[in-house]
Amino acid sequence: MPEVSKGLLWRARVMLRQRDGVLTVVGLVGLAVVIVVGTVTMMQPRTALRVGERREPDKAWQAVAPGRIEPLSGEIKVTSVVVGRVAEVLVKPNAQVFAGEPLIRLQDDELQARLVAADAQVAMRERARDDQKVTGKASDRRRAEDALNDAETDLFNARAALDASAVARRAGGGSDADLGPARAALARAQEQLKTRTTALRAMEEASPLPSEADALLKSARAERLVARAAAEKMTIRAPIAGTVLQVSVRVGETAMPSAAQPLLVIGDLSKLRVRAELDDSDVGEIKVGQPVVVRAAAFPGREFAGKVTAIAPIVGAASTAPRGSRGPTDVEIVEVLIDLADRGPLVSGIKVDAYFRRAEAAKP
Repeated sequence: MPEVSKGLLWRARVMLRQRDGVLTVVGLVGLAVVIVVGTVTMMQPRTALRVGERREPDKAWQAVAPGRIEPLSGEIKVTSVVVGRVAEVLVKPNAQVFAGEPLIRLQDDELQARLVAADAQVAMRERARDDQKVTGKASDRRRAEDALNDAETDLFNARAALDASAVARRAGGGSDADLGPARAALARAQEQLKTRTTALRAMEEASPLPSEADALLKSARAERLVARAAAEKMTIRAPIAGTVLQVSVRVGETAMPSAAQPLLVIGDLSKLRVRAELDDSDVGEIKVGQPVVVRAAAFPGREFAGKVTAIAPIVGAASTAPRGSRGPTDVEIVEVLIDLADRGPLVSGIKVDAYFRRAEAAKP
C-alpha cells in the first residue's frame, strides 16, 4: 500500500476516535443535567391541588379535593329580561341590598308615555260606564272590580314609593328608618290585592255577563296593567338580600338578556361555603354530614372546619375543562358543597383544598 494511502487511513481512524470521545462527554453531561433537574423538582414543595390532580391522602383523610369559596346563596348573576340602554346604576360593589331593591334603571321614556295614554283611556272608559246605571248583582260586581282596580293602583304606587326611599337612602338623602314604613305599605298593598282578587272571583261566578261599557273598561284596565308590567321590567331589582359582589355595567351601555356577562353579581355573605370538585372515583367514600378541613394557600398554617351538606347527583367535567367536545382523558368530577362553621378571614372566590376526614379520624 502506498505511503499516502496509509497516512490518510491513519488520520481517519484518529478522527473517528476523537468524535466518539466528544459524543461520550456530551452524553455524560446531559445525563448529569437530567439528574440534577429531577432532584430539584422532587425537592420542591407541593402547591394547592389543581382540578383533576390526585394527592394520595394520608391515614387521616378519606379524600382531598380542590374547591373555591362562595357565598351560602351561591353567586347570583343578575341580568336584564329586556333590551334597553342603562340610564342609572344605583349600587356599587360591597353595597348591602334588600330583596326587591332597585339596582339598575333602563331608559323608559316610551313606556312612561304609554302609561300616561293608558291612564287616560281608563278614565274615559270609567266615565262612559258610570253613565249606565245598574242594580243588584251587576252593581255588586262593579264595586268589586273597582276595589280590585284600586288595589292594583295602590300596589303600583307603594312599590314606586319604596323605590324612591331606597334610592334616596343610597344617595345619602334618606335613612333606614324611612324604609320601614314604605316596606310595610308595600306588604299591606300586596295582601289587599290578594283579598280583593279572591272576592271578585267569587262575585263573578254569581253575576250576570258584563255590559258593553263594563267590558270596554275592563279591557282598558288590562291594557294599563300590561303597560305597568312593561315599565316595571325597566327596573332591575335585587333577587335576594345580600352583598353586591361585582358590577359589570356602566351608564349608557346596552343591557341584553343574551349578554355573556351578567350586569351584577350578588351573594349572601352572612355565611360561606366551599364548592369542591371531588374526583368521581372518591364519591362513594364521601357522605353528607362528613367533617371536612379546609386549607387555603393564602392563609398558610390555618385550618377551617366544615361539613358536607350536599353531593351532586351527577358526574360532570371539571370547571376548568375546555369547552367543546369531551375526550376520553377529560377529568370527571362530582361537585360537593361544604358549609363552613367559621368563615374566618376567607373571602368569596378564593381557592382552597378540602380534606375529607375518615370516619375513625373524626371520632374524639
